[in-house]
Amino acid sequence: MNTIPMRHLVLALPLWLVGCSAEPKDFHDMEVRAAVTKVMAEQEEAWDRGDIRGFMTGYAEGACFITAKERTCGREAVTRRYLERYTDKAAMGDLHFGISEVLAVGPEHAWCTGTWSLFRSADTLSGGFSLLWQQGPQGWRVIRDHTY
Repeated sequence: MNTIPMRHLVLALPLWLVGCSAEPKDFHDMEVRAAVTKVMAEQEEAWDRGDIRGFMTGYAEGACFITAKERTCGREAVTRRYLERYTDKAAMGDLHFGISEVLAVGPEHAWCTGTWSLFRSADTLSGGFSLLWQQGPQGWRVIRDHTY
């Protein structure tokens, strides 16, 4: 009969306890951050190609875009807003997001805050954002975009 010596159990117990102490929420937070970061990287790539519609795939159908001056709701309405303001690749420039925080606020929602920079040949624009994300059938999508 094989038996495990007691001293091996005593030595292994602390390692086992450390492994068990990682909370499931920590793993959920890491998964959410990775998923949101991936979508935002895809949005940067689409923007830098001049593809506003591709950029907008990161938004839910009922998303609202909120600035200091206006509120636009519905993915198609937000898309039209972008198309009116960024009529060509020169106007769009190159986009960079600086993600400060991704905070899971439940199993299907997350807040993301950070900065954006738009590098154009004539100038550079920048500001901040606060995004509310929701996980749905197509993955994580922005449902509220507060850009300033």
